[in-house]
Amino acid sequence: MRENYMIMGMYEIFKQLHQQKNPFLLGNVWNASSARIFEQHGYKAIGTSSAAIADSLGYEDGEKISFNELFFIVEKIIAAVHIPLSVDIERGYSDNINEILNYIEKLYHAAVVGINIEDSETSIGQQKLISIDAFSKKLSRIKNHLSKRNMNMFVNARTDAFLLGLPSPIAITSERIRAYENAGADGIFVPFLSDSNSIKKITATTSLPVNVMCMPGLPSFNILAELGVRRISTGNFIFRSLYDNLGKLIKNIDTVGSFSPLF
Repeated sequence: MRENYMIMGMYEIFKQLHQQKNPFLLGNVWNASSARIFEQHGYKAIGTSSAAIADSLGYEDGEKISFNELFFIVEKIIAAVHIPLSVDIERGYSDNINEILNYIEKLYHAAVVGINIEDSETSIGQQKLISIDAFSKKLSRIKNHLSKRNMNMFVNARTDAFLLGLPSPIAITSERIRAYENAGADGIFVPFLSDSNSIKKITATTSLPVNVMCMPGLPSFNILAELGVRRISTGNFIFRSLYDNLGKLIKNIDTVGSFSPLF
């Protein structure tokens, strides 16, 4: 465990990154090695990718791994780097709010400075948004719990209307953003938000820093800055690209009949 003052320092660095004029890039990692590479190439903060971690362990995404498996990887990442780490906890790895709060405390004491928590769930094989009231109450419980214990943790509320391809996603997302801001969220993450017009409307909805994710057709970083974005996540796309290229490399080795493609 790191001393409290070191945790505080990492949190303040992470919080400040969201207040810059230009959005910062958050490298999404899945193990200690990927975390080190992002740090070595100048990234100021990293976050776990739930999809990449699950895939690397042989699971599908969507809370198929246990919290203990996630935490084992988180500890390895924390020990490997000297930059802030945020953790994607999906829905919280439990339906019991007290258990979720215990997990968040455990992450805090391991020196994690932020979490992503999402407002959708899978029920009978179909992913859907949970009620706006239920998720707002969850956020309030989390923020109140952290505040009472003087624990600084950046809570990034993920809202999934765009990801789910719902009709009128701007209206749904805007309504939820206002509720989540009132519930105490520190930031808003809108995955699959990629066109300039929608981004501009979403960032105008809130004073909270808005986080978008790597997507085909996502505007350049300079344009995202003009649109009011404050955080850009790499998502699991770098992970997927690496493993796609691994498949190509293995095929080339077999085709050539030697290891020359490696060198």
